[in-house]
Amino acid sequence: MARYTGSICRYCRREQVKLFLKGTRCLTDKCAIERRNYIPGQHGQSKGRRRASEYSRQLREKQKLKRIYGLLERQFLFTFKRAERLTGMTGDNLVSLLERRLDNVVYRLGLALSRRASRQLVNHGHVMVNGKKVDIASFLVHQGDVIEVRPRSRENVAIKAAVETVEQRGVPQWLDWNLGTLRGEVRGLPTKEDAALPVDEQLVVVLYSR
Repeated sequence: MARYTGSICRYCRREQVKLFLKGTRCLTDKCAIERRNYIPGQHGQSKGRRRASEYSRQLREKQKLKRIYGLLERQFLFTFKRAERLTGMTGDNLVSLLERRLDNVVYRLGLALSRRASRQLVNHGHVMVNGKKVDIASFLVHQGDVIEVRPRSRENVAIKAAVETVEQRGVPQWLDWNLGTLRGEVRGLPTKEDAALPVDEQLVVVLYSR
């Protein structure tokens, strides 16, 4: 399966906004946006850049959303098609589906410092849903589902380091979190307001509707 192996800080620089892809590093002065706030590449610092077209704006919004959740184009398109089939606004449905991915939920609960790290925890079998091990990052949670760390994984160094930052980062209202038991519950389905993303999801809908 294809995957990007370069510097993910280039993503933030390209989109000119913090996507929080490297956990707590993004909150320090070591963040790439803080140190080199210009587009990467030979002409990144050029002041004579052309005005962005409407298509370019739509593409950039899609790229931001893809990169925040760490999806490839095929995965993202599959999620978009699924959002289209649901009742309601496609853009809102898209964000809700992305938020309900198990790797994102693990990140939102504070069990990992980034979505990339949370995906690794899920893939390696450290997470359970409703008492059963789930190692599929794209697994969609539902209201009432219980997400917890497997007993044998509770001393995992990466998990313990991430949990220490939970109070600083906070947990979304649609999730209930118990620090003592490393156990969370889905209280309701997330909305785009809960996600609070620096993305205009309606431009993504327009792009795929062309």
